[in-house]
Amino acid sequence: MLQKKHHMAHVKVWLHVVWATKERRPYLEDTIRKKVLQHIKENAKLKNIHLDTINGHLDHVHCLMGLNTDMTIAKAINLLKGESSFWINKNKLCTSRFEWCDLYFAASVSESLLNDVRNYILNQEKHHEKISFDEEYRRIIDRYKFKGSE
Repeated sequence: MLQKKHHMAHVKVWLHVVWATKERRPYLEDTIRKKVLQHIKENAKLKNIHLDTINGHLDHVHCLMGLNTDMTIAKAINLLKGESSFWINKNKLCTSRFEWCDLYFAASVSESLLNDVRNYILNQEKHHEKISFDEEYRRIIDRYKFKGSE
């Protein structure tokens, strides 16, 4: 009797993902941001989402994540955003109702650029002393050559 061979998919996809607060409200001041980012990390682990690096600023979050074969980009981001906004509101971390913007940005990252992207994400505070999120977003859209994104 022939034995069936187990075919295993080998997939390694890296993404640089960015999403913002609704209307880009500056909800994520230092103390709140640290709690939120830590919570997103823990939630990602529970959901089997490989979150390599995460950081953010007052009104947005950047992360470097790896996707498994059973996880779409949309599903991973919606799991992280949906659960974290629920958690923020449940724990009343903000004085008003917290929401993330529906839109997000995601682009693939080649293995050779992982450290550059990690450093870029980890240096968000310093980075935003110089430029606004709007300016950063325009540069990202430009760098990744997205057309008609506004």
